[in-house]
Amino acid sequence: MNSAENFSGSYDEARAKFLAAAADGGGALERFVHPETGPEGQELSTDIAWLGPRDADRVLVLISGTHGVEGYCGSGAQVDWLKRGEHTHLPKGTAALLVHAINPYGFAWNRRVTHENVDLNRNWIDFAKPLPENRAYNDLSEAICPRSWDEAAQTQSAAAMMAYAQKHGMPALQQAVSGGQYTHPKGVFFGGAGPTWSRRTQSEIFRSKLASAAKIAIIDYHTGLGPWGFGEQIVPVARDSEAFKRAARWYGASVTSPSGGTSTSADISGDGLSAAAALLPHAEVTGLALEIGTRSVLDVLLALRADAWLHAYGDIGSAQAQAIKKQMRDAFYGDRDDWKGMVAGQSLLATRQAVTGLQRS
Repeated sequence: MNSAENFSGSYDEARAKFLAAAADGGGALERFVHPETGPEGQELSTDIAWLGPRDADRVLVLISGTHGVEGYCGSGAQVDWLKRGEHTHLPKGTAALLVHAINPYGFAWNRRVTHENVDLNRNWIDFAKPLPENRAYNDLSEAICPRSWDEAAQTQSAAAMMAYAQKHGMPALQQAVSGGQYTHPKGVFFGGAGPTWSRRTQSEIFRSKLASAAKIAIIDYHTGLGPWGFGEQIVPVARDSEAFKRAARWYGASVTSPSGGTSTSADISGDGLSAAAALLPHAEVTGLALEIGTRSVLDVLLALRADAWLHAYGDIGSAQAQAIKKQMRDAFYGDRDDWKGMVAGQSLLATRQAVTGLQRS
């Protein structure tokens, strides 16, 4: 099988491939229609497939599209898993739940964020409590997302950000920009003012489908950090926690943690994997973010900033908009056969390790 054929060039194509592969595999399908439409006016949705016994006490969960445009990767991995027939090798008492395009708006529009301009992996916080502060972002906000996006504005904003990096270090700049912020709704890595549609939908899916599970393994597919095609295995919990130690036993000593400073990711608040344990208190939850590298951090950040400017201040119908959309797609999707093969191979290994881990006492 040519794994590259399981990846797609658009949200619509990805959804069609997922539904066909899940149906062929005997999966039970459900659809959650999104309130917004796609760029062609098409209906958008999150689709789920359940494979295996409904009362399974061990469940493998595969999530694509948490960060919208990163759904090209996750969808391809899910379709590849289905077409390889991996579900037919699940041990007794084990099932799989595949969540396709949990942020379908971002996927369809080549955006990382939801239709509320929210980074879904900064949205899983308790909004009844004081919001996390990011003073460094506040200081850099005008440089990160200027109101103009001409050459002069880009040069000026880049100089301000590099000056911050020279003074505080590049990791500090990454943390300031991508750690999450709750004060600039038109900016990047905005955590929102309340639970998004995607968060509410994922919560509903988890509560309704995983109520009987005693052990749950979650793999959430991401792109944009690290070398081309390399899959970093990120476990977003403290390194001394039992959940991290368990993940290390399953996946190996190369697993990383943002909180321990061993990951390419900033230490963030409000991510979905960390929230899953609280959402599913009856179960032992082992979460993994499989982060596939694409381009340099600076290229990825430039694409994100351009996209934020476009949807806040630009003309979505302009030629410039089309260029920015291509820039976003290229930043988060390695649309080459070698990259797709690396994704499929690393995903296959991780899913098999997760299934094996679920069987351990």
